[in-house]
Amino acid sequence: MVPLLVFLLLVAVLFGAGSATHLLWWIAVIALAVWVVGFFARPTGGRWYRW
Repeated sequence: MVPLLVFLLLVAVLFGAGSATHLLWWIAVIALAVWVVGFFARPTGGRWYRW
């Protein structure tokens, strides 16, 4: 019984880490796309971001 619970806990942790990693990859891709669009669409002689 205990090995089954350990196995299920390990599967749940790995599934959660995989889902979080997948989500972070999509966020990084979207941020990169926004940065590239902003880089090419910036006003002449100025910065396109405000920070």
